[in-house]
Amino acid sequence: MLRDPRSLGMAIAIPMLMLVLFGYALTLDVDNAPIVVWDQSATPQSRELISRFDGSEYFSIRGNAGDYHEIEEAIDSRRAMAAIVVPVDFATELTAGREVAVQMIVDGSDANTAMIAMGYARAVAAIYSRQVASQATARYGGMFPADPVEVRPRVWYNAGLVSRNYIIPGLIAVIMAVIAALLTSLTMAREWESGTMEQLLSTPMRGPELIIGKMIPYFTIGMVDVLLAVLMGEFVFHVPFRGSVGLLFGVSAVFLVGVLSVGMLISIVTKSQLLASQLAMIVTFLPSFLLSGFMYAIDNMPPPLQILTHIIPARYFIAILKGIYLKGVGLEILWPEALLLTLFGVVVLTLCIRKFKMKVAS
Repeated sequence: MLRDPRSLGMAIAIPMLMLVLFGYALTLDVDNAPIVVWDQSATPQSRELISRFDGSEYFSIRGNAGDYHEIEEAIDSRRAMAAIVVPVDFATELTAGREVAVQMIVDGSDANTAMIAMGYARAVAAIYSRQVASQATARYGGMFPADPVEVRPRVWYNAGLVSRNYIIPGLIAVIMAVIAALLTSLTMAREWESGTMEQLLSTPMRGPELIIGKMIPYFTIGMVDVLLAVLMGEFVFHVPFRGSVGLLFGVSAVFLVGVLSVGMLISIVTKSQLLASQLAMIVTFLPSFLLSGFMYAIDNMPPPLQILTHIIPARYFIAILKGIYLKGVGLEILWPEALLLTLFGVVVLTLCIRKFKMKVAS
């Protein structure tokens, strides 16, 4: 590692770069969504409703429209992602105590953002509706509010539903899985390609000693990467940390042994640096990103894929990180995931040693 400072720099810089890029770019929050308004009523009541949208942190009014053609032009040009259309009889119907519909047109080309924006819009409209009903009750008396039963949800562990708070812990697991496997996937393959493996085999050193010796530098670098990622999560992204620091680094060490062993196994089998690096990326990045529960809920996946997720170590590490970060729980809750993570590391490291013996014997 000291003779190859570029690899050392890559092992430190790439995880930090990926954490910054993904941490800022990958978000499921919808803030200041641009909207345009077509207020056909132009009354104090309609302006009050529009001010609720403009005052919300979720929406930002970017202009007014005079017809549906202008709305279409604003959405097509991406100047707005949604439009609010207030009907002409809005104030009249509201004053008469009748229901009135306000139209919201949403750009569905980004379905996820559209669904979130519609949920926010319903919440803003519901608050305004309850206020109007309450005022009518106070004014006329004897009238029930439009919403006699009110559901008041309370969110635990991530009260603001800030996506960054659960994305960053998951990113640590995904990035460490990719980088650790990618680095060790080149070690044995480099020895085979350069012809120095025969020299190593001629020494009294045994196979397990060689494998563990190759892994120790990358394990050290991996733990440094974990430390830097935790510090960035705390001071750059301000992700709350409620659990045990010792447990976090202990489980991270177990996870690193497993993913380093995966890269080592790939390196032993392929004997080619190019093939090993490509295979390591495929084996670690895609499963860790898609099948670990990081981005998509495992319960929503087809049954065959749900079964496949049980062999993805990032699944257990992400569950542990979220439990430590957001819930502050310990091994009394997380022991099943920690046990499976340990079992994975032991099995893959054993496979490395046996496969290396087979390669040497052949």
